[in-house]
Amino acid sequence: MAVQSSLRSTTPLGPAACEQHAKKLAFIEEMTAEADSVQERVLREILARNAETEYLRRFGLSGAVDRETFKQKLPLVTYEDLQPDIQRIANGDRSPILSAHPISEFLTSSGTSAGERKLMPTIREELDRRELLYSLLMPVMSLYVPGLDKGKGLYFLFVKSESKTPGGLTARPVLTSYYKSDHFRSRPFDAYNVYTSPIAAILCADSFQSMYSQMLCGLYARLDVLRVGAVFASGLLRAIRFLQLHWESLARDIETGTLTDRVADPSVRDSLAGVLSPRPRAGQVHRG
Repeated sequence: MAVQSSLRSTTPLGPAACEQHAKKLAFIEEMTAEADSVQERVLREILARNAETEYLRRFGLSGAVDRETFKQKLPLVTYEDLQPDIQRIANGDRSPILSAHPISEFLTSSGTSAGERKLMPTIREELDRRELLYSLLMPVMSLYVPGLDKGKGLYFLFVKSESKTPGGLTARPVLTSYYKSDHFRSRPFDAYNVYTSPIAAILCADSFQSMYSQMLCGLYARLDVLRVGAVFASGLLRAIRFLQLHWESLARDIETGTLTDRVADPSVRDSLAGVLSPRPRAGQVHRG
């Protein structure tokens, strides 16, 4: 009973599903209970780390880490104001312009607001912060929906196209960056985040092959699927429409244990080879 009590630790947000979740919920409470002081501390750390960057020196902020000086000297800017500096980095300038740490890649916007993707420079450790943010989802969800560790998630996850800047840095959407990172590809087992989709299917750049193989795996493991979703609601709607259009081919592949020739990516086919086996309909006997 003592072990059970420990696993069901109660946090200010509510009873956690497990000890690991309790630590995450405690972290949320710690970061939000005194949000103002936390934000001030983080600002000091950012200003101290980047004290010698060209951007802060330009406004006389080199060495100043207090919030009031920051507010007085650093103006509010738009993307267009920063674009010349961003373009210098994209063209290959490796001096500390906006960041004291080397820029590892550019994250791109969707382009839906102005018709052109914006480039946002990022550093390698940003992936650690992103991973931390994503790790807070299940502890909160489990406060209200129990048993999320008892099955699999049919989540439709996709990568998008990427490019290289003139200076050789990769430019790609934030989720594509995360899915292609070791943080996602080599993540440790977590019973709360077991997906039906193989990594190869998620990383397949061809949208049809990726959707088809993810849908096929989800349907094949349908008795284990506990939840269905996508990062954006539009992705889930697209998946539903895809099922409406291709259910006959999907059903045939499940029945025969084969994979349509329209999925030609070798890594995807290899990842599904050990998953698929014939599943005839009730009353049928599969031959050959």
